Amino acid sequence: MQPDLRARLSRSDRFTREIREFFAGNGYVEVDTPCLTPFLIPEPAIEVFSTAFHPAAGGSVEMYLAPSPELWMKRLIAAGSGSIFQMAKSFRNGDLGGRLHNPEFRLLEWYTVGASCHDQIATTEELVSRLLSADPPETHAERLGPPFRVMTMQEAFRDLAGMDLARCMATGDLIEAARSRGADARDDWTWEQAFHGVFLAAVEPRLPRDRPLVLTDWPAQVPTTARRRPGTPWAERWELYLDGVEVANCYTEETDPREVDRFMADEARRQRDARVVPRVDEGYGRLFAGGFPDCAGVALGVDRLEMVFRGERSLEGVINFPLSAIVRG
Repeated sequence: MQPDLRARLSRSDRFTREIREFFAGNGYVEVDTPCLTPFLIPEPAIEVFSTAFHPAAGGSVEMYLAPSPELWMKRLIAAGSGSIFQMAKSFRNGDLGGRLHNPEFRLLEWYTVGASCHDQIATTEELVSRLLSADPPETHAERLGPPFRVMTMQEAFRDLAGMDLARCMATGDLIEAARSRGADARDDWTWEQAFHGVFLAAVEPRLPRDRPLVLTDWPAQVPTTARRRPGTPWAERWELYLDGVEVANCYTEETDPREVDRFMADEARRQRDARVVPRVDEGYGRLFAGGFPDCAGVALGVDRLEMVFRGERSLEGVINFPLSAIVRG
């Protein structure tokens, strides 16, 4: 084995061991859930891999490679697991091209019972601090360490795109704002599409990079399973950027079964135009009818996090067998 490869594998092994030891030391239980599943939470923005299971008795069952372990981890929480974490292989079809995407990737997901998304900021700071202490980057360490800068989405749109997002809750207003800020907006865009158009064209490229940034209070009109902040247009959600790269997403989880059922039905309708339309987990809403505990969940891209820590410009620098390299031969 070449010395540089051996060193890289050793650093990656140490990186993942530190993550596991961090959560085990803080009372989380490590779990393992299926990668192959007969149903999913509907997510229209994600293309999934589909396959078929052929039982010996005959017939076939359509199956999917899970884009995240969320569905099964929440089943464990509903059953009384307490706070849990998992480092899962996850899959998203079409995610090939560019430096930040690979169809197969490592996703660290953890749920803290009795916590909100704001509590999870501190947990994530502690995790990043531990990783920095265990294996400090040779450069740019100051751009990775806590304390995290916290900025609301309203502040980000105001300061970086020069617009009042709270006053653009009508679809037409946001489409016009997107056009005026460089997005190739169409008249038939939804509010969500217009929001992402402005964000990608005028906000994300200007996000400060001098230290980690948490973007909080996402618009509730962007459908997720995040709890809505009462009396506001915002949801209890944040995303973490390290050195300009989005690495984590967090919600205070919605536990009202009526809201969960509404989300599932709406998203199932929206995904009907996808190339693969997965079967929806019809029993999902019942998980929340029996007193699902208050909790907050974080999904963190391990490959992206390691890429940023290593100072690499592409996931090819940390994934041993990236599909882009395999396809190139």
